[in-house]
Amino acid sequence: MFVILLKFGANKAIAGDFMEAHKAWIKQGFDDGVFAMVGSLKPNLGGGLLAMGESREEIEARVQADPFVAEGIVEAEILEIDPARADDRLAFLAA
Repeated sequence: MFVILLKFGANKAIAGDFMEAHKAWIKQGFDDGVFAMVGSLKPNLGGGLLAMGESREEIEARVQADPFVAEGIVEAEILEIDPARADDRLAFLAA
């Protein structure tokens, strides 16, 4: 499982120009069954994703394909988690 942090970078001002392409990238991640959650980092720091079902190399390639990453709007940090224990409500994450 991966936590992906997308923190605003030098080109934050052009985010609006690439928002539709970024949303399409997020939709594709959900359609592919890789993204489990996406949301904003508060206050206005960028975004975060929970991803699973792919290797680190596949996740890295997917993240590099995000228009926000490609255009330097955000800087990506990928954290890999090996779930050891989860509340019953999150048992699917440990599967």
